[in-house]
Amino acid sequence: MYHWRMSPVRYPGALADATWRGAAGLVAALAAGLAYATHASAANCLYVSSYHKGYEWNDGIERGLEKGLQGKCELSRFYMDTNRNTAPEFARRKALEARQLIEQTRPDVVIACDDPASLYLIMPYFRNAAVPFVFCGVNWTVKDYGYPYSNVTGMIEIAPIKSLVNEIRGLLPTARRGIYLAADVMTQHKEFAENREAYAKGNFELSPVFVKTLAAWQQAFAAAQQADFVVLGTNAGIMDWNSASAHQSVFSSVKKLVVTNYDWMAPYAMLAMAKIAEEQGEWAAQLAQSILSGIKPDTLPIVANRRWQTYVNVDLAARAKIRLPPRLVHGAMKAGQP
Repeated sequence: MYHWRMSPVRYPGALADATWRGAAGLVAALAAGLAYATHASAANCLYVSSYHKGYEWNDGIERGLEKGLQGKCELSRFYMDTNRNTAPEFARRKALEARQLIEQTRPDVVIACDDPASLYLIMPYFRNAAVPFVFCGVNWTVKDYGYPYSNVTGMIEIAPIKSLVNEIRGLLPTARRGIYLAADVMTQHKEFAENREAYAKGNFELSPVFVKTLAAWQQAFAAAQQADFVVLGTNAGIMDWNSASAHQSVFSSVKKLVVTNYDWMAPYAMLAMAKIAEEQGEWAAQLAQSILSGIKPDTLPIVANRRWQTYVNVDLAARAKIRLPPRLVHGAMKAGQP
Protein backbone atom coordinates (compact mmCIF):
# COMPACT_ATOMS: atom_id res chain seq x y z
CA MET A 1 0.00 0.00 0.00
CA TYR A 2 1.69 3.16 -1.26
CA HIS A 3 0.55 6.56 -0.05
CA TRP A 4 0.92 10.22 -0.98
CA ARG A 5 -0.03 13.08 1.28
CA MET A 6 0.21 16.85 1.60
CA SER A 7 2.25 17.82 4.65
CA PRO A 8 2.47 21.27 6.21
CA VAL A 9 5.87 22.34 7.46
CA ARG A 10 6.21 23.58 11.02
CA TYR A 11 8.86 26.22 11.56
CA PRO A 12 8.95 29.96 12.23
CA GLY A 13 9.47 32.79 9.79
CA ALA A 14 8.26 33.76 6.36
CA LEU A 15 7.93 30.13 5.24
CA ALA A 16 5.61 29.16 8.09
CA ASP A 17 2.74 28.28 5.75
CA ALA A 18 4.85 26.48 3.15
CA THR A 19 3.44 23.19 1.84
CA TRP A 20 3.85 21.16 -1.26
CA ARG A 21 1.49 23.63 -2.95
CA GLY A 22 3.85 26.39 -1.90
CA ALA A 23 6.66 24.51 -3.64
CA ALA A 24 4.85 24.42 -7.00
CA GLY A 25 7.18 27.08 -8.40
CA LEU A 26 10.08 24.76 -7.69
CA VAL A 27 9.26 22.59 -10.71
CA ALA A 28 10.48 25.15 -13.24
CA ALA A 29 13.54 25.86 -11.14
CA LEU A 30 14.46 22.19 -10.97
CA ALA A 31 14.06 21.81 -14.70
CA ALA A 32 16.40 24.73 -15.26
CA GLY A 33 18.88 23.27 -12.78
CA LEU A 34 18.83 19.90 -14.50
CA ALA A 35 19.44 21.43 -17.93
CA TYR A 36 22.32 23.50 -16.60
CA ALA A 37 23.96 20.65 -14.71
CA THR A 38 23.81 18.36 -17.74
CA HIS A 39 25.92 20.76 -19.80
CA ALA A 40 28.13 22.20 -17.09
CA SER A 41 31.44 20.77 -16.02
CA ALA A 42 31.22 18.38 -13.08
CA ALA A 43 30.59 20.19 -9.82
CA ASN A 44 31.87 19.20 -6.40
CA CYS A 45 29.22 17.99 -3.93
CA LEU A 46 29.74 16.79 -0.36
CA TYR A 47 27.33 14.49 1.48
CA VAL A 48 27.57 14.72 5.28
CA SER A 49 25.71 11.92 7.05
CA SER A 50 25.00 12.25 10.75
CA TYR A 51 25.37 8.49 11.11
CA HIS A 52 27.42 5.64 9.65
CA LYS A 53 27.49 3.62 6.46
CA GLY A 54 25.28 0.60 7.08
CA TYR A 55 22.50 2.43 8.95
CA GLU A 56 19.50 1.35 6.85
CA TRP A 57 17.58 4.63 6.78
CA ASN A 58 20.57 6.73 5.77
CA ASP A 59 21.71 4.15 3.25
CA GLY A 60 18.33 4.59 1.54
CA ILE A 61 18.72 8.38 1.53
CA GLU A 62 22.20 8.00 0.07
CA ARG A 63 20.90 5.72 -2.69
CA GLY A 64 18.32 8.33 -3.68
CA LEU A 65 20.95 11.06 -3.59
CA GLU A 66 23.43 9.08 -5.69
CA LYS A 67 20.78 8.31 -8.30
CA GLY A 68 19.72 11.94 -8.53
CA LEU A 69 23.23 13.36 -8.75
CA GLN A 70 24.77 10.77 -11.04
CA GLY A 71 26.57 12.58 -13.83
CA LYS A 72 25.75 15.96 -12.26
CA CYS A 73 28.53 16.32 -9.69
CA GLU A 74 31.43 14.55 -8.04
CA LEU A 75 29.96 13.29 -4.75
CA SER A 76 32.26 13.00 -1.71
CA ARG A 77 31.10 11.59 1.63
CA PHE A 78 31.70 12.23 5.32
CA TYR A 79 30.10 10.18 8.12
CA MET A 80 29.71 11.71 11.58
CA ASP A 81 28.82 8.30 13.15
CA THR A 82 26.77 9.83 15.98
CA ASN A 83 24.36 6.91 16.40
CA ARG A 84 27.15 4.57 17.50
CA ASN A 85 28.87 7.35 19.44
CA THR A 86 26.17 9.32 21.22
CA ALA A 87 28.27 11.68 23.37
CA PRO A 88 27.83 15.35 22.39
CA GLU A 89 31.60 15.79 22.63
CA PHE A 90 32.08 13.18 19.90
CA ALA A 91 29.49 14.88 17.67
CA ARG A 92 31.15 18.26 18.13
CA ARG A 93 34.54 16.78 17.24
CA LYS A 94 33.19 15.14 14.08
CA ALA A 95 31.40 18.36 13.12
CA LEU A 96 34.68 20.22 13.43
CA GLU A 97 36.31 17.66 11.15
CA ALA A 98 33.50 18.14 8.63
CA ARG A 99 33.91 21.92 8.85
CA GLN A 100 37.63 21.61 8.14
CA LEU A 101 36.90 19.32 5.17
CA ILE A 102 34.42 21.85 3.76
CA GLU A 103 36.88 24.72 4.16
CA GLN A 104 39.67 22.71 2.51
CA THR A 105 37.70 21.23 -0.42
CA ARG A 106 35.23 24.12 -0.93
CA PRO A 107 32.32 22.06 -2.32
CA ASP A 108 29.76 23.76 -4.54
CA VAL A 109 26.96 22.40 -2.35
CA VAL A 110 26.80 20.35 0.86
CA ILE A 111 24.00 17.87 1.51
CA ALA A 112 23.64 17.33 5.28
CA CYS A 113 21.55 14.40 6.45
CA ASP A 114 19.68 14.09 9.78
CA ASP A 115 19.47 16.24 12.89
CA PRO A 116 23.01 16.05 14.31
CA ALA A 117 24.48 17.56 11.13
CA SER A 118 22.15 20.54 11.46
CA LEU A 119 22.73 20.89 15.20
CA TYR A 120 26.50 20.44 15.35
CA LEU A 121 27.67 21.50 11.88
CA ILE A 122 25.36 23.91 10.05
CA MET A 123 23.97 25.94 12.95
CA PRO A 124 27.25 26.79 14.73
CA TYR A 125 29.53 27.12 11.69
CA PHE A 126 27.54 27.88 8.53
CA ARG A 127 24.48 29.94 9.47
CA ASN A 128 23.91 32.41 6.58
CA ALA A 129 27.36 31.56 5.21
CA ALA A 130 28.51 31.57 1.59
CA VAL A 131 28.50 27.75 1.35
CA PRO A 132 25.08 26.47 0.20
CA PHE A 133 23.55 23.58 2.17
CA VAL A 134 20.69 21.18 1.50
CA PHE A 135 19.47 19.32 4.57
CA CYS A 136 17.36 16.17 4.60
CA GLY A 137 16.15 13.71 7.21
CA VAL A 138 15.57 16.39 9.87
CA ASN A 139 12.80 15.07 12.10
CA TRP A 140 9.49 16.92 12.28
CA THR A 141 10.57 20.54 12.70
CA VAL A 142 13.51 22.81 11.99
CA LYS A 143 12.76 25.33 14.73
CA ASP A 144 15.54 23.94 16.95
CA TYR A 145 18.10 25.00 14.35
CA GLY A 146 16.68 28.43 13.53
CA TYR A 147 15.99 27.69 9.86
CA PRO A 148 15.49 29.21 7.37
CA TYR A 149 18.98 30.58 6.67
CA SER A 150 19.94 32.42 3.50
CA ASN A 151 22.18 29.52 2.42
CA VAL A 152 20.01 26.56 3.44
CA THR A 153 16.99 24.67 2.11
CA GLY A 154 15.86 21.07 2.39
CA MET A 155 13.27 18.46 3.28
CA ILE A 156 11.85 17.68 6.71
CA GLU A 157 11.13 14.07 7.68
CA ILE A 158 7.61 13.45 9.01
CA ALA A 159 6.20 10.01 9.83
CA PRO A 160 2.54 9.14 9.07
CA ILE A 161 1.71 8.89 12.77
CA LYS A 162 -1.86 10.17 12.47
CA SER A 163 -2.76 7.39 10.03
CA LEU A 164 -1.19 4.82 12.35
CA VAL A 165 -3.08 6.22 15.35
CA ASN A 166 -6.33 5.92 13.41
CA GLU A 167 -5.62 2.27 12.61
CA ILE A 168 -4.85 1.51 16.26
CA ARG A 169 -8.13 3.08 17.33
CA GLY A 170 -10.00 0.97 14.79
CA LEU A 171 -8.26 -2.23 15.91
CA LEU A 172 -8.43 -1.48 19.66
CA PRO A 173 -11.53 0.63 20.38
CA THR A 174 -11.06 0.53 24.18
CA ALA A 175 -7.27 0.94 24.28
CA ARG A 176 -5.83 3.83 26.28
CA ARG A 177 -2.16 3.20 27.09
CA GLY A 178 0.82 2.47 24.86
CA ILE A 179 4.58 2.06 25.28
CA TYR A 180 7.11 3.71 22.94
CA LEU A 181 10.24 1.52 22.85
CA ALA A 182 13.37 2.84 21.15
CA ALA A 183 17.12 3.23 21.23
CA ASP A 184 18.37 5.90 23.60
CA VAL A 185 19.56 8.41 20.98
CA MET A 186 18.86 12.08 20.37
CA THR A 187 16.52 11.72 17.41
CA GLN A 188 14.35 9.14 19.20
CA HIS A 189 13.70 11.52 22.08
CA LYS A 190 12.59 14.07 19.47
CA GLU A 191 10.47 11.43 17.72
CA PHE A 192 8.82 10.44 20.99
CA ALA A 193 7.78 14.02 21.73
CA GLU A 194 5.99 14.19 18.38
CA ASN A 195 4.47 10.73 18.85
CA ARG A 196 3.20 11.58 22.34
CA GLU A 197 1.44 14.68 21.01
CA ALA A 198 -0.14 12.80 18.09
CA TYR A 199 -1.28 9.87 20.26
CA ALA A 200 -2.73 12.25 22.85
CA LYS A 201 -4.99 13.67 20.13
CA GLY A 202 -6.25 10.11 19.64
CA ASN A 203 -6.95 9.83 23.38
CA PHE A 204 -3.97 7.59 23.99
CA GLU A 205 -1.36 7.94 26.72
CA LEU A 206 2.07 7.06 25.37
CA SER A 207 5.00 6.40 27.73
CA PRO A 208 8.65 6.09 26.61
CA VAL A 209 11.24 3.41 27.28
CA PHE A 210 14.70 4.19 25.89
CA VAL A 211 17.34 1.47 25.94
CA LYS A 212 21.02 1.03 25.05
CA THR A 213 21.38 -2.77 24.81
CA LEU A 214 19.58 -5.68 23.17
CA ALA A 215 18.94 -7.33 26.54
CA ALA A 216 17.28 -4.15 27.82
CA TRP A 217 15.19 -3.94 24.64
CA GLN A 218 14.04 -7.56 24.97
CA GLN A 219 13.18 -7.07 28.64
CA ALA A 220 11.32 -3.84 27.89
CA PHE A 221 9.41 -5.43 25.01
CA ALA A 222 8.20 -8.24 27.25
CA ALA A 223 7.21 -5.79 30.01
CA ALA A 224 5.40 -3.60 27.47
CA GLN A 225 2.88 -6.40 26.88
CA GLN A 226 1.16 -5.12 30.03
CA ALA A 227 0.13 -2.01 28.07
CA ASP A 228 -2.62 -1.94 25.44
CA PHE A 229 -0.19 -1.64 22.51
CA VAL A 230 3.49 -1.09 21.70
CA VAL A 231 5.05 1.46 19.34
CA LEU A 232 8.54 0.56 18.16
CA GLY A 233 10.99 3.36 17.49
CA THR A 234 14.27 2.61 15.78
CA ASN A 235 16.84 0.12 17.02
CA ALA A 236 19.67 2.21 15.54
CA GLY A 237 21.95 3.05 18.44
CA ILE A 238 21.63 -0.34 20.17
CA MET A 239 25.19 -1.42 19.58
CA ASP A 240 24.81 -5.16 20.27
CA TRP A 241 21.61 -5.56 18.25
CA ASN A 242 21.08 -9.07 16.88
CA SER A 243 18.15 -9.40 14.49
CA ALA A 244 17.61 -13.14 14.95
CA SER A 245 17.68 -12.91 18.74
CA ALA A 246 15.35 -9.91 18.77
CA HIS A 247 12.92 -11.64 16.39
CA GLN A 248 12.86 -14.79 18.49
CA SER A 249 12.18 -12.86 21.70
CA VAL A 250 9.35 -10.92 20.05
CA PHE A 251 7.63 -14.12 18.92
CA SER A 252 8.01 -15.70 22.34
CA SER A 253 6.63 -12.77 24.34
CA VAL A 254 4.21 -10.86 22.09
CA LYS A 255 0.63 -10.57 23.34
CA LYS A 256 -0.46 -7.09 22.24
CA LEU A 257 -0.62 -5.04 19.08
CA VAL A 258 2.83 -3.84 17.96
CA VAL A 259 3.21 -1.02 15.40
CA THR A 260 6.05 1.08 13.98
CA ASN A 261 6.88 3.87 11.56
CA TYR A 262 10.18 2.29 10.46
CA ASP A 263 10.31 -0.20 7.60
CA TRP A 264 13.29 -2.13 9.02
CA MET A 265 11.35 -2.60 12.27
CA ALA A 266 8.39 -4.12 10.38
CA PRO A 267 9.53 -7.74 11.06
CA TYR A 268 9.05 -7.07 14.79
CA ALA A 269 5.64 -5.36 14.40
CA MET A 270 2.22 -6.32 13.08
CA LEU A 271 1.58 -3.05 11.29
CA ALA A 272 4.09 -0.54 9.92
CA MET A 273 3.47 2.76 8.15
CA ALA A 274 6.91 3.86 7.08
CA LYS A 275 8.51 6.84 5.42
CA ILE A 276 10.51 6.19 2.24
CA ALA A 277 14.17 7.03 2.68
CA GLU A 278 14.90 7.40 -1.03
CA GLU A 279 12.40 10.27 -1.25
CA GLN A 280 14.62 12.36 1.01
CA GLY A 281 17.70 11.69 -1.10
CA GLU A 282 15.92 12.23 -4.41
CA TRP A 283 14.53 15.60 -3.30
CA ALA A 284 17.88 16.67 -1.86
CA ALA A 285 19.49 15.84 -5.21
CA GLN A 286 16.94 17.97 -7.07
CA LEU A 287 17.53 20.90 -4.73
CA ALA A 288 21.30 20.51 -5.14
CA GLN A 289 20.94 20.61 -8.92
CA SER A 290 18.94 23.83 -8.70
CA ILE A 291 21.59 25.42 -6.49
CA LEU A 292 24.29 24.32 -8.91
CA SER A 293 22.35 26.10 -11.67
CA GLY A 294 22.66 29.37 -9.77
CA ILE A 295 19.37 29.46 -7.86
CA LYS A 296 19.68 30.81 -4.32
CA PRO A 297 18.86 28.29 -1.56
CA ASP A 298 16.50 30.63 0.29
CA THR A 299 14.27 30.89 -2.78
CA LEU A 300 13.69 27.12 -2.70
CA PRO A 301 10.97 26.29 -0.13
CA ILE A 302 11.60 23.92 2.74
CA VAL A 303 9.04 21.09 2.44
CA ALA A 304 8.09 17.84 4.16
CA ASN A 305 8.06 14.37 2.67
CA ARG A 306 4.70 13.11 1.37
CA ARG A 307 5.06 9.38 0.64
CA TRP A 308 4.87 6.30 2.82
CA GLN A 309 4.55 2.52 2.57
CA THR A 310 2.36 0.17 4.63
CA TYR A 311 3.58 -3.26 5.82
CA VAL A 312 1.75 -6.04 7.66
CA ASN A 313 3.08 -9.05 9.56
CA VAL A 314 0.27 -11.60 9.54
CA ASP A 315 2.27 -14.31 11.32
CA LEU A 316 3.10 -12.07 14.27
CA ALA A 317 -0.51 -10.86 14.46
CA ALA A 318 -1.73 -14.44 14.54
CA ARG A 319 0.72 -15.21 17.34
CA ALA A 320 -0.98 -12.52 19.45
CA LYS A 321 -4.47 -13.55 18.24
CA ILE A 322 -4.98 -10.20 16.53
CA ARG A 323 -6.90 -10.12 13.25
CA LEU A 324 -5.80 -7.41 10.85
CA PRO A 325 -8.55 -6.08 8.56
CA PRO A 326 -8.52 -7.51 5.02
CA ARG A 327 -8.18 -4.04 3.46
CA LEU A 328 -4.79 -3.71 5.19
CA VAL A 329 -3.61 -7.26 4.53
CA HIS A 330 -4.51 -7.20 0.84
CA GLY A 331 -3.15 -3.75 0.09
CA ALA A 332 0.05 -3.75 2.11
CA MET A 333 3.48 -5.23 1.61
CA LYS A 334 4.22 -8.29 3.69
CA ALA A 335 6.96 -7.90 6.29
CA GLY A 336 9.59 -10.59 5.98
CA GLN A 337 12.24 -11.97 8.28
CA PRO A 338 14.77 -9.44 9.61
